[in-house]
Amino acid sequence: MDYYGTRLATCSSDRSVKIFDVRNGGQILIADLRGHEGPVWQVAWAHPMYGNILASCSYDRKVIIWREENGTWEKSHEHAGHDSSVNSVCWAPHDYGLILACGSSDGAISLLTYTGEGQWEVKKINNAHTIGCNAVSWAPAVVPGSLIDQPSGQKPNYIKRFASGGCDNLIKLWKEEEDGQWKEEQKLEAHSDWVRDVAWAPSIGLPTSTIASCSQDGRVFIWTCDDASGNTWSPKLLHKFNDVVWHVSWSITANILAVSGGDNKVHTHSPHHSHLPR
Repeated sequence: MDYYGTRLATCSSDRSVKIFDVRNGGQILIADLRGHEGPVWQVAWAHPMYGNILASCSYDRKVIIWREENGTWEKSHEHAGHDSSVNSVCWAPHDYGLILACGSSDGAISLLTYTGEGQWEVKKINNAHTIGCNAVSWAPAVVPGSLIDQPSGQKPNYIKRFASGGCDNLIKLWKEEEDGQWKEEQKLEAHSDWVRDVAWAPSIGLPTSTIASCSQDGRVFIWTCDDASGNTWSPKLLHKFNDVVWHVSWSITANILAVSGGDNKVHTHSPHHSHLPR
């Protein structure tokens, strides 16, 4: 769903990306985008301040960035810098500019930054996850605790961070250094099989940072960090399912987590309660 909730983008193993107008409860197909040569795993909308932009990633090892110009969707950029399937794409918070993180089965994570004039700069984290990377999710552009501690009128010191999940059963947290290079900041270990998805919760500046993760092992964990340095993360088992859990997704206010898995159901959970409603 796009930022305004009026358009829905879908992707499929039939190699297509489709965009629907879903206003007023309708479902009108407005674009059928063809450019991938394999199953398309994920799509992600950029913030509308940069225009109508959609990213897609595929088994064909490519990432395509689509842009709408004068009512027509066209391929704006194609990134073919991976050696295997690209499994996940996620746009950074708009505060940082137009930056896309891409996780691949080749074990690498690439970061595409729009530099203007149709050009994209590429940075690559090689060997981010042995065997492969399945998911990437950006931290919100909010300093933990800033709602309480930030002096008024002072510009916060944003540090770019994102989480990734891989076939090494690990969640890793990455931080951009002052020289612009990316460094592994933390390894989070709790899962006993491939991590299928990670989702960093939105924040308004409260002291606690929160990440949800799910795995081939059927378990969903909620990770929390209460210290400003971001060094100590504690996992809490949310639920153990009888099948693989594919995706976790937070509501915009981070009070509800949606969980989908091999049981073909979507479960919702409020982190402030101990049970998982159906």
